[in-house]
Amino acid sequence: MDTATAPAPPVTAALSAQTLYRFFRAGDEETFALQGVSMEVQRGEIVAVTGPSGSGKTTLLNCLAGLDEPDGGAVRIAGERLSHRAERERGMVRARHIGVLFQSGNLLEHLTVRDNIALVQRLARQTATSPPEELLERVGIAGRAGALPRQLSGGEAARAGLAVALANAPEVLLADEPTGEVDRETERRLLVLLRERADDGTAIVVVTHSRAVAAAADRVLRLRDGRWV
Repeated sequence: MDTATAPAPPVTAALSAQTLYRFFRAGDEETFALQGVSMEVQRGEIVAVTGPSGSGKTTLLNCLAGLDEPDGGAVRIAGERLSHRAERERGMVRARHIGVLFQSGNLLEHLTVRDNIALVQRLARQTATSPPEELLERVGIAGRAGALPRQLSGGEAARAGLAVALANAPEVLLADEPTGEVDRETERRLLVLLRERADDGTAIVVVTHSRAVAAAADRVLRLRDGRWV
């Protein structure tokens, strides 16, 4: 009797970007920020994106988060198309599946740190896997739960922002220089937390200039002039 085994189903990447183009026009001049960039990130993988200023790193992160639309190509999250949809639909996908931490910050100024986390968890419409206090304990600022963003130091704000980005237990975490304003010990602690999240199945993309962050990643990709080097 033939007992052939059925083929395993194909593995869907947590994040997939196919041939992304993004250009900006000023008068008659066109500047390409992205020129055919493709990437896949699997669950449990940390990918560091490096490159000089102006190479397209932040534009790439904006497109991956659905905060900006590529002029060509598309982004998919766990197989679901994110690009070229209405902003409301992109926002719903982002709330359910993506955590975002940008250098400009992701904290609402009129809410306490605790309430910023709680708001993200409500928008995700799912049972919180980690209460706000637990997330803040893990990033080392449990005592600042009741503080407003303007009352935080730069390092505290970076750690609070990471806690907010992790609040919806995202499938994909996108972070722009998450350790840029912290000391070495805090950076080490945050990298341990990112690795724990990756081990739990989160796909992580980190834009960084930090050698320590790049060394902790599973892969390092380098952008220059909107292309992979």
